Amino acid sequence: MRIFAENKKAYFKYKILEKIEAGIALIGQEVKSIKLGRINLTGSYVVVKNEEIYLIGCNVPAYQPKNAPKDYNSERSRKLLLKKSEIKQLIGKTQQKGLSLIPLKVYAKKGIIKIEFGIAKVLKKVDKREKIKKKDSERTIQRALREKS
Repeated sequence: MRIFAENKKAYFKYKILEKIEAGIALIGQEVKSIKLGRINLTGSYVVVKNEEIYLIGCNVPAYQPKNAPKDYNSERSRKLLLKKSEIKQLIGKTQQKGLSLIPLKVYAKKGIIKIEFGIAKVLKKVDKREKIKKKDSERTIQRALREKS
């Protein structure tokens, strides 16, 4: 499994409750561009519209900008491919207060490009501070152990 992009800030800003894997509806040059690692997930999110799921705000630049179609939009909304039963479950979960769908990573599985997104809850500032303190204390412990040996 080769990872093309990862949304590391999502793990800091949100508490991921559940992870879901889906396919992405792409055109040919987008696939080539993603396989070169030219995809950006920062600022993107997943939305449910008309009982379909879309990835919005994800930037996939053209594979060859000079040969790209004139009407090519690198930040267009892309449909995510899921089963109807999975979509219905997601609709029910996203209607709960405070839950949202956040893309986590894009990767290839058996040559097919997949996206992993999570059902997430926004962390409060207090929780973020606690996370930072915990990481700092772990770092200092690791440094002390390295210096000791």
